[in-house]
Amino acid sequence: MNNSKFIFAILLLTLSLFVLSFIDTTKKNEASELVVYCAAGMRVPMEKISKDYEDSYGTKVSLQFAGSGTLLGNIEASKIGDLYLAADSSYLEIAKQKGLAKETIPVCSLMAGLIVKKGNPLNIDSLKSLMAKDNCRIVLANPEAASIGKFTKKILHESGAWEALSARAIVMKPTVNEVANDIKLGAADVGFVWDAIANQYPELDFVALPQFESKTKSVTIGVLDSSTDPSAALKFARYVTSYDRGQKIFEEEGYKVSDGDQWSESPEILLYTGAMLSPAIRTRIEEFELRENVDIQLVPNGCGVLVSQMKAGARPDAYFSCDISFMDDVQDLFGSPTNVSSNDMIILAQNKMKGKIKSLDDLTREGIRVGTAHPEKSALGALTVRLLNHLKINIEKNLLLNSATGDFLVNQLRAGSLDAVIVYRSNALVNSSTLDDAFIVNIDDPMAVAIQPFAIGTNSSHRNLMMRLLDSLTGTESKSDFLKYGFKWEVKS
Repeated sequence: MNNSKFIFAILLLTLSLFVLSFIDTTKKNEASELVVYCAAGMRVPMEKISKDYEDSYGTKVSLQFAGSGTLLGNIEASKIGDLYLAADSSYLEIAKQKGLAKETIPVCSLMAGLIVKKGNPLNIDSLKSLMAKDNCRIVLANPEAASIGKFTKKILHESGAWEALSARAIVMKPTVNEVANDIKLGAADVGFVWDAIANQYPELDFVALPQFESKTKSVTIGVLDSSTDPSAALKFARYVTSYDRGQKIFEEEGYKVSDGDQWSESPEILLYTGAMLSPAIRTRIEEFELRENVDIQLVPNGCGVLVSQMKAGARPDAYFSCDISFMDDVQDLFGSPTNVSSNDMIILAQNKMKGKIKSLDDLTREGIRVGTAHPEKSALGALTVRLLNHLKINIEKNLLLNSATGDFLVNQLRAGSLDAVIVYRSNALVNSSTLDDAFIVNIDDPMAVAIQPFAIGTNSSHRNLMMRLLDSLTGTESKSDFLKYGFKWEVKS
């Protein structure tokens, strides 16, 4: 074989392997099947949603229906499956406490009440009238098996009616659907169900009760720890909870939906963050992108610069500010902020300055080359000016550099251009070798502290996704990242 034929053969083989690899990777990106434990009361919308999803993405969705309590027991016993949709968020909280579930997303809300024959022939319009009708056949859901049963028992116990009504129940059913079916078939006269279930039975009426009206329950879907493909599970969960996909079907079936995200197969997120936060959040951001199959466009910069961009019209999905003061400037664009961490301001000085620089006052000494952050471009600069004014210290004659970010100041110090800089503690700890060339002088003043809040944009189409990002950035692993870089933890447990 001559050289040209040999080279062509090698190229053909390489191309074939590449194509096969691409096909194999594509297959891996779509799970072949997802096992979803689903509360029986969600059967109608979830069957439609699952079919739409299968048709769109080729992933089979295997729905396992039962009462929420029964499903939780099955999940704990089997340790298999991908998602759990419970008719009461308390079940997902229990699952998370037991290490069975991770991320949870709200789907819709439910209100409990009575279900009776069309026209309410027995005129039951309150708990009092129900208690007064001795000949009324009552059906209840099992509190150990179904969320409606658990919730009904709780509310009726508070009203002092549980013992009497449960004693009169002719049967306890394992799911809310079976309660409604008993009324439909004439096997009972009245039962307790969710309002959305009653909407699915045109031959029955729903009777609202004041004891339940103010205590709606949240339906949530959660990713199970047992999922072998959490990214695929989260994709389906996002589909179910998107207002223009799954929630649209829930609403058509009479459910009151929560505020859902806009559907996107691979969401793109814009996150503005103070530059000094980047080292502490980088790992969690990368993990979140991989797990959620999202693309986060991270824009780190001085907070003054970021605020100017937002005032000029930029609208990030979330903003992680270097300090509360730079969140306040754009608070109308965001929801309520969560204080995540705090960061001390320090003096970082070259080793040759040991003995010469011991406090902020020493930065006024003749010949000391000082760098600070820009007061308009960064939170650090604004806080520095506030602190120096408060202490009546004037360093203008020694000030050689104003920078938008603290990390640039540290680089200039290490390069020998400056003798001392006022930066955040995290700026000094990002690079482990920095303290080989420089030393830290603590600033003992309560104003020498910045607090970092995180807030979600009110215009974001992915607010639930941003809530999960916040959960990731305020978790135990994230806390370790922040502490490693000299931050203090401000999240209230």
